[in-house]
Amino acid sequence: MTIDTKTMVSVSEANQDFSKVAGLVDQYGSAVIMEDNVPRYLVVEYPKADKDETASDDEVLSISRQLMEQNKEAYEVLAE
Repeated sequence: MTIDTKTMVSVSEANQDFSKVAGLVDQYGSAVIMEDNVPRYLVVEYPKADKDETASDDEVLSISRQLMEQNKEAYEVLAE
């Protein structure tokens, strides 16, 4: 995941001014809360969170085909 530095906020800053975090989400689509200079939390709008976690049937099928092609030899051995 690529993080835009404009969306990063320290955990202490988020604690003191959560409206800033909400504003970043409204402006950029997400905000990253950092703890000890490491991304710790991702804040997104609620409808987007559900959408991002769901793959379409076509996406799942495409990924399955790719995995089967990449691991063709292993599948052939298992089929024996």
